[in-house]
Amino acid sequence: MELEVARHQWDDGRRRVEETRRSDRRRYEGLVGEIDVVLDGLRRRVDLADVYDGADGWVRELLDDEDPDGRPVVEAGTVADAAFHHYARGASDYRP
Repeated sequence: MELEVARHQWDDGRRRVEETRRSDRRRYEGLVGEIDVVLDGLRRRVDLADVYDGADGWVRELLDDEDPDGRPVVEAGTVADAAFHHYARGASDYRP
């Protein structure tokens, strides 16, 4: 499945859950609980250690692609470490 298609489906799922917040609070709370279960499952299935190995290279590429005319990326390792920490902690309100 293409990433853009998947992202569209993810966003649609989020939207459908949010619609239940207004129309059926009890159903909404059940869905949120189920989402938490799936999030825990995702965290167990995504092997961050495997993805982390060699992350400096692909992180540097991502940052360069994001702003090709910007300043050179000098702290790709620091940025990668902080992003992995954020992802691993599952923080929804991350602030550096």
